[in-house]
Amino acid sequence: METRVDHLVIGGGIIGLSAAWNLARRGQQVLLLERFEPGHSRGASHGATRNMNNAYTEDYYLDLYDEALQLWRELERESGEQLLTLCGLVSQGDPGVISEAHAALTARGAAAELLCAEEAASRWPGMKFEGTVLLNRDAGRIHSATALEVFAALARAHGADIRFGQRVTDLRVTEHGTEVTAVDDSGSPTVFNAASVIVAAGAWSEQLLRGLVELPPLQVTEEHPAHFQIRPQMIEPGGEAWWPSFNRFVPGKEDPQDGAVYGMLTPGEGVKVGFHKVGDEVNPDARRFRGSDLSREALRSYVAEWFPGLDPDTAAEISCTYTSTADGRFVLDRIGAVTVAAGFSGHGFKFAPATGRILADAAMGISFPPDPFRLAAH
Repeated sequence: METRVDHLVIGGGIIGLSAAWNLARRGQQVLLLERFEPGHSRGASHGATRNMNNAYTEDYYLDLYDEALQLWRELERESGEQLLTLCGLVSQGDPGVISEAHAALTARGAAAELLCAEEAASRWPGMKFEGTVLLNRDAGRIHSATALEVFAALARAHGADIRFGQRVTDLRVTEHGTEVTAVDDSGSPTVFNAASVIVAAGAWSEQLLRGLVELPPLQVTEEHPAHFQIRPQMIEPGGEAWWPSFNRFVPGKEDPQDGAVYGMLTPGEGVKVGFHKVGDEVNPDARRFRGSDLSREALRSYVAEWFPGLDPDTAAEISCTYTSTADGRFVLDRIGAVTVAAGFSGHGFKFAPATGRILADAAMGISFPPDPFRLAAH
């Protein structure tokens, strides 16, 4: 059986769903194919919370953040769901990063300020601080599981066809656009012909684009943050809600993001704490879904040292994938009929509404993505 569509999106994580929403609300005919079930745990978009983090030094990320923040609020108005809790973000660690991020944020009028470690500790006694601390009030956390549901519901409300349980087995470029073959859960294949295809397949991007698009090296790793329970004496009188989101950039590293610590409150589950981009390289179809004993102990020890308000022996481990470029910059580009969205390097979720707009513009031939993300820049 063959089906013809204008735009086909491969991948139903946050990026693919955002692209589908952005296309559908412009009146475009959109079909999205996702290999797994809604909210599945095999990729990078599952779980209840993500950091809404604007501690960046680069204008292209801060521009993307500002646009995404506006679009998150638009999604909240359209859906009636709360998607953001701007409880603040506190960042510490590498003094150069803290200073540069503060300068970049204040230059654009963001609600950012610097605190000494003693003041930060008095505000957030469940956390330990050293050196200068950056507080961003226009930041916090995203209700990520709800966000996936909202994107899917609103894309469908605008006419998008979203199909789960459809594994893409072949992608070809033809003289009329593209030809995509997908197999459903029963093993039945369907061939789709589309004028344009957006590939937002996360850890499976290289498999799908091999021979079509020359991607930069992408490293797929399995990461294992965990939720830790708040000590009872830290819950009253403010309950859980006083916990901000947080970063700690590693001083002395060429890339202070490598091994950085991040996290946020997940209401009802505890405080999520994780190391950034330290996991083992994996085949996304052959994962352990479990951290090594060494990595588990490293995270436990970190929590014991830096979070006096958390019980380090209560870890509830999470497993997710990162698909990372060497410099952490995303890959967003259009090559003929194929638009690529890959290499989000563990920090793409918060930008999703704006990234989806960029992908829709590219797929429709309106404009190319910003230069720092295009293939030639990698």
